[in-house]
Amino acid sequence: MSELVFIVESDEEPVTVQEYLREKCGVSRRLLQKLKNRDGGLTCNGGFIRTVDTVSNGDIIVLNSEENNEIEPNSSLSAEIVFENESIVIFDKPSGMPVHPSVRHRDDTLGNLFAYLYPELTFRPVNRLDKDTSGLCIIAKNPHSANILQGQCQKTYFAAVHGNISGEGTIDAPIAREQESIIVRCVRKDGQRAVTHYKSIRANEKYTLLEVNLETGRTHQIRVHFAHINHPLAGDDLYGGLRYDISRQALHCGKMTFFTPESSERITVCSELPKDITDLFEQEN
Repeated sequence: MSELVFIVESDEEPVTVQEYLREKCGVSRRLLQKLKNRDGGLTCNGGFIRTVDTVSNGDIIVLNSEENNEIEPNSSLSAEIVFENESIVIFDKPSGMPVHPSVRHRDDTLGNLFAYLYPELTFRPVNRLDKDTSGLCIIAKNPHSANILQGQCQKTYFAAVHGNISGEGTIDAPIAREQESIIVRCVRKDGQRAVTHYKSIRANEKYTLLEVNLETGRTHQIRVHFAHINHPLAGDDLYGGLRYDISRQALHCGKMTFFTPESSERITVCSELPKDITDLFEQEN
């Protein structure tokens, strides 16, 4: 059972439970609908209340959401927790670990680790990383936090690309699915608009390390965009990168800024570049 507590702060009286939770607290309509049909799902000052009933300043509203985690727990997995509070947990996901279980990855994912660490909670990743992309992954501990955090986390990626790119720039090119593939994406006129901002940080004769910020969030956006401008990610053989010096795409989610759902406190969390990426700039060329 996951419990959310809200203390009403309102100068406008009367205000309905639905109005207060939706407009002041950001609770989704879907969650409210789910809770009002469940015994004890929605209470005020310890007693049953309907979404159409009114509340006053100082009233205590409690949402009780039953959790159902159907993912198999795996205690042998590990990923560092870099931030945690009552509503979220942020993992520093290693390369090679998928986020979600799938047909090919039933028990070796971040979801399986989460199920072991938090058996009473449902796995709700707010951002998703490819299996071989490393870095910060935020998981909401309840549906309200997941709803609040959607779209408001600012993420900074670091990518090592082939060749030399100087200064900073923007790639604005639409991305679509390759017609004969369910995985591969490409730049195509009929695709969805995709915008990537980048800044050069470091370079050598082979590679450039870029700081990357996304204006949109298309599947494989960073990988597709840099391949499109003939600077594929090192190790990204799906999009033309070479694996001579690294065995996976050199992409890392290294910084995340967000406002906590419970207090709206601004939080920034960082993750250091993994060794396989830093090694690209320390080797002799």
